[in-house]
Amino acid sequence: MASGSCFQEDFPRYNVSVEDVTEAGFGADIGMEKFFNIKCRASGLRPNVVVLVATVRALKMHGGGPNVSAGAPLPKEYTDENLSLVAGGCRSNLKKQIQIAHLFGVPVVVALNVFRTDTQAEIDLVCQIAKECGASDAVPCHHWSQGGRGSLELAKAVKEAAHTPTNFQFLYNTEMPILEKIRTIAQKVYGAEDIELSPEARSKIDYYNQQGYESLPICMAKTHLSLSHMPDKKGAPTRFVLPIRDVRASVGAGFIYPLVGT
Repeated sequence: MASGSCFQEDFPRYNVSVEDVTEAGFGADIGMEKFFNIKCRASGLRPNVVVLVATVRALKMHGGGPNVSAGAPLPKEYTDENLSLVAGGCRSNLKKQIQIAHLFGVPVVVALNVFRTDTQAEIDLVCQIAKECGASDAVPCHHWSQGGRGSLELAKAVKEAAHTPTNFQFLYNTEMPILEKIRTIAQKVYGAEDIELSPEARSKIDYYNQQGYESLPICMAKTHLSLSHMPDKKGAPTRFVLPIRDVRASVGAGFIYPLVGT
């Protein structure tokens, strides 16, 4: 963290050289995977640490909590303490997100955004299970209520993790066939058993091969609501086949983008 006028004088100073901090968005399965496999490949950037942001409420949903409707009051499961739902979400979705980051050889710090309704037992449980699942550290973050002071522990944890040895690697070689690159992402990142291509998708892949685009990286277009293509499937779905309904190319931008499901 760089010191500046926004920091009060009693804040500790951290002299950390930061080359780049990126908010990749939409989880390790979408934003991070694309950042690593596309942007890092093109730019030469090499990540030192992944900060995986989580909330108790989201983990409860992934642990089997009821659906949430816009405009309707939150079900009591999300406002009352429920350690069973928290544990279920941590041992499924959070664990899988950590594993995805580790596929690339990068350490993970879990940043738990703390809300007013979260209990101390729930916060402690998330941090405990996150570290059991392989996170280098897991830190409650109180910036919502305390401003920058509420994220000092996160800064310390990120600094420490960023100085540990890494073994960053891409998920696939771009010289792999387009079909195999898509299958690799589907199986290793999403947890699918296999992929299923529509006739149109197969035809497009054949065309791109003929045009010499087969070495472009892959930018999957998929729902952010699930690790799978099914928005209502929370946690860490398995035993599903990922449907690819179309495959398109952004040649100028430099990637192939399959359309997953609807």
